[in-house]
Amino acid sequence: MSASAELWPFEGRAAIFDFDGTLADTAYIWHEVDRTFLERRGLPVPTDYGTKVAALGFAKGAQYTIDRFGLNETVEDICDEWNDLGHDLYRREVTLREGAEQYLRSLSELGIPCALATTNDVHVVSSMRHFDPDELFDACVYGAEVGKGKDEPDIYVEAARRLNMNPEDCIVFEDIVVGVRSAKRVGMKACGVYSGDPNQPVRRLQEESDLWLDDWRDIEL
Repeated sequence: MSASAELWPFEGRAAIFDFDGTLADTAYIWHEVDRTFLERRGLPVPTDYGTKVAALGFAKGAQYTIDRFGLNETVEDICDEWNDLGHDLYRREVTLREGAEQYLRSLSELGIPCALATTNDVHVVSSMRHFDPDELFDACVYGAEVGKGKDEPDIYVEAARRLNMNPEDCIVFEDIVVGVRSAKRVGMKACGVYSGDPNQPVRRLQEESDLWLDDWRDIEL
C-alpha cells in the first residue's frame, strides 16, 4: 500500500526511524567499509554479507564476521576498526535523503514524538557534520544500548518506551526485512522504505510491510 496518504496527515501517535538506508543513503559507505575491512585480510565480500551484518549491529556483526571467516580477532578490535573506517566517511559525506528532514520537522510541528532506532554506533552517527540526531529526535536508541540486532524487536520497544508510547501506537520506518518483521511482531505498524541499495530485496520488503515509501519527497506535506 502506498504510504503517502497515511503518512500525511500522520495516522499514528509516534514515529520510529531507522537511519542507514532509510533516512540516509549510506549503503555505499558500508559497502566500502566491508570491502576495505575484508580486503585487508585477503578476503572477497560475499554478496549477502552486508545485509546480514546490517541487521545484527556492531558487536553481533563482528562476532558473525569472526565466525564466518574464521578470524583470530576480538569483537572489540573489529568494532574499533569499523568505527575508524566509518567515522571519517560519515563526517565528510553523509547527509539526509531529500525530503526526510522536512518530514521529520513537520511531524515535530504537529507534536508527533519521533525516535531514532539504529544499530549503528553512536560515535559514527554523531560524527556527521550535516545531521544532529539529538536536535531532530526526541529519543535516540543505538544498538549497543540494547545489545541485540534488529532480528529482535528490543530496539524498537526501547524507542517506544523512551517516547512514553505503547508499541501499537508507533509506526516504524525501515529498509530491511528483519526490522519490519520485528516491529510488526510487537504490534507496531511498519513502513518499508526504498533505500536505493541494489542488494535490497525490494519485493520481499514490500510484501512484509504495511506501507511502502519510494521517496520521502512523495509525502505531500
